[in-house]
Amino acid sequence: MSLIQIAWRNFCHRSLSSILTTLSLALGVGLVVIVLSAYGIITEAFQRNAQSGFNLVVGPSKGSALQLTLNSVYYLSQPNENIDFTKFMEFYFQPERAEMVRKYGGDPKLGERDGQYAGYIGKGGFAIPLALGDYLGEFRVVGTTPEFFEKLRMGPELDETFRFADGRALKEHSDQYSYFESVLGSRVANEMKLKVGDTYNPSHSVPGGEGHGQAFTVVGVMEPTGTPNDRAAFVNLEGFYLLDKHSLPLSGDEIMEPPTEAYDDPAGHMPLTIPQREVTSVLIKNEVPFHAASMYDTIKEKDDELQAAAPVGEISKLMSAIVGPLLQALLVITLITCVVAAVGILVAIYNSMNDRRRDIAVMRALGARRDTVTMIILCESLLIAVIGGLLGWILAHTALWAMGGRIEDHTGVSIGLFTTSTYEIYVLPLVLILAFIAGWLPAAAAYRTDVGSNLSA
Repeated sequence: MSLIQIAWRNFCHRSLSSILTTLSLALGVGLVVIVLSAYGIITEAFQRNAQSGFNLVVGPSKGSALQLTLNSVYYLSQPNENIDFTKFMEFYFQPERAEMVRKYGGDPKLGERDGQYAGYIGKGGFAIPLALGDYLGEFRVVGTTPEFFEKLRMGPELDETFRFADGRALKEHSDQYSYFESVLGSRVANEMKLKVGDTYNPSHSVPGGEGHGQAFTVVGVMEPTGTPNDRAAFVNLEGFYLLDKHSLPLSGDEIMEPPTEAYDDPAGHMPLTIPQREVTSVLIKNEVPFHAASMYDTIKEKDDELQAAAPVGEISKLMSAIVGPLLQALLVITLITCVVAAVGILVAIYNSMNDRRRDIAVMRALGARRDTVTMIILCESLLIAVIGGLLGWILAHTALWAMGGRIEDHTGVSIGLFTTSTYEIYVLPLVLILAFIAGWLPAAAAYRTDVGSNLSA
């Protein structure tokens, strides 16, 4: 019979004490794993979502760079103000600027030069506008262009395009729905019970606020991405501009050229002119990554109306300044909890030594060596640690999976039953080491057991 089998028989022989000790250890390990897993999963997801194929987020100078990042990347904060469309045009070369003037109408001089920041972006980069402020239920409505779905990427290698469970991506204009098309994130579609072909009216400024009179038609529902995009309703930027209270008033002093390439819309909808437009923020990808730092510095030093934020850097600052100390506290709690669990194993086995002294003496009389008896006690300690650790891990991940919907609501992070984080993999080895150490005291007592006195007792 192997040492493990003997240790297992000892475990079963004192089943009540063994089960209570194991359950106590499992609860301690489960508490540690659930906290560290939640921390690790959310941290990793925040950092991963900050890398969605763009280098910078540019927005108005008012507010902080972190707020700009949370607002434009995670849809978790309210925008302070917007930037003029002419500022947005500074990210484009002369041909694209001239096309905007022809499509929307405005000062023809805007189309006669390259934008101030176009060279930093390059021909292979992009500048995707976002317009925020409306809601669908509790979810953010994001006005953007078809480029959002064409050029942004997701996944660990940033090489995956958006996939659709049903329907298609936005078009700038369609004969069927004009400028009023919408694509829903997976969670929005599930929570709001909307599907392709349904319509909805966004509410203005606050969740549940006054609804706009113009409805948007759902033309696509995205597959789950595990990103904040699951919690957003995307609408055509042109349709967003045409909603009530979304256009800037004309003063009458603007130099205007009427649009010459606007879509022939059967319903008679005309896009807003350039002076009537504004955007909340812009997602920037630089063709040459090195140019992102130069562009960031230029905006910071020379532009009073704009600010740039590097999402990866802002999230790293957030994690180091606020979440880092929290992690240190969690690690201390982890160590204390594991030590308490190890002490529980020590007490349970040590208290049983008086009951098993005769058994140990019989084993010794039958030829078992002192080292063999010692290893049996250590195996029993490790057995409790393994069972308790695995049970705690299962309990923790079951609880995380059960809370997955609420976590996803607040963070956009999708958690599966077997989703693990970097930090929790150290918990079970730590528990095993402490259990091995805790087993030495009762093992030493077993080693010193006197055969003669215990057999004659």
